[in-house]
Amino acid sequence: MALAGQNGSMPNIRIKDVPDETSVVLRQRARAANQSLQEYLRSKLIAEASQPTIDEVLYRVGGRTGGSLRLTDAVGQLRCDRARD
Repeated sequence: MALAGQNGSMPNIRIKDVPDETSVVLRQRARAANQSLQEYLRSKLIAEASQPTIDEVLYRVGGRTGGSLRLTDAVGQLRCDRARD
């Protein structure tokens, strides 16, 4: 569920103090992808947020019962699944 501002629009994120070198690289990548910097960064943020961290996965799994898969096997399977995407 996305958070919305009081006027029904999506929230804005502002990032300050980005090093010049980083800004140059990101602008070049956006241009290469035929996107504005805003479009490029937005797509990267959405992709980042859509992938759960290992801690988030383990928290979800911790509340479940049953199964006998070892943690190392579960982590290995998760990495395999992500590599396929």
